[in-house]
Amino acid sequence: MRRHHPGAEGRRATVAAMPVPRAADGSVATRRRPVAVLSGLLLGVVLLAGCGSGMGTPGPVTEQGSDVRTIWRVFLVGAVLVALLVWGLVLWSVLRYRRRGDGDEPPVQRQYHFGLEVLYTVVPVVIVIGLFTMTMVVTNRLTDTSAEPGVTVEVHGFQWQWRFVYPDDGVTLNGTADGRPTLVLPVGETVELHLVADDVIHSFWVPEFLEKRDLIPGQDNVIQIEITEPGEWVGRCAEFCGLDHWTMTFDVQALPRDEFEAWVSDAAAQPQPILAEPAP
Repeated sequence: MRRHHPGAEGRRATVAAMPVPRAADGSVATRRRPVAVLSGLLLGVVLLAGCGSGMGTPGPVTEQGSDVRTIWRVFLVGAVLVALLVWGLVLWSVLRYRRRGDGDEPPVQRQYHFGLEVLYTVVPVVIVIGLFTMTMVVTNRLTDTSAEPGVTVEVHGFQWQWRFVYPDDGVTLNGTADGRPTLVLPVGETVELHLVADDVIHSFWVPEFLEKRDLIPGQDNVIQIEITEPGEWVGRCAEFCGLDHWTMTFDVQALPRDEFEAWVSDAAAQPQPILAEPAP
């Protein structure tokens, strides 16, 4: 005996007969809880990401690093706010203009909205101009070398170690295959670093300085920094420079002025260059 299968008309009638959940006011009920939960989780992640004062950066130990962290905060917060605005508008559009009930009427169609078009044209331009201006100001501070330095150091990068030369004090520190040199600097005064590449391109990077500069053969790169607190940090080459690139590390030690002068006196009395001792 052949069974009867309902056709398309029967299936549509069955679907149409199914009850549609409605709210107390008679409107079609929607499941908004997942959207609300997702929005809440997203906001929580954003807030947790910004809880740290550095917002993902090491704590700066130089005046120049503080400027870099400030601009990083502005860019990050601005990006998060723009992202939240875009996602919020998308969610609002989905909820506001969703199909309601059984009607097939499309939403109101507009060919143009002059005020809205001016708004979403002018606001991005203003944001870009503001970020560009701030970037130029910070960049000029980072590249400024007009201050009179208290200490000048020649930073030589070579495969695969570092050499630090204090020309005014007659001190030279050389890294070795078994030991990394220590760049000793005073706290609270301008230090000028002359970056010199003896063979290939290297890159001088101390994460806590929040800036990185390349050493390029034939190119005279000079930077000035002012360390704000005593301490010890690790620097490294951040540009792949050959087989043993990974060994190009060095230490940085920042001392108060009196301790720095005592170190210079002791170092100048030793045979030059002073070779780094092997790591224990």
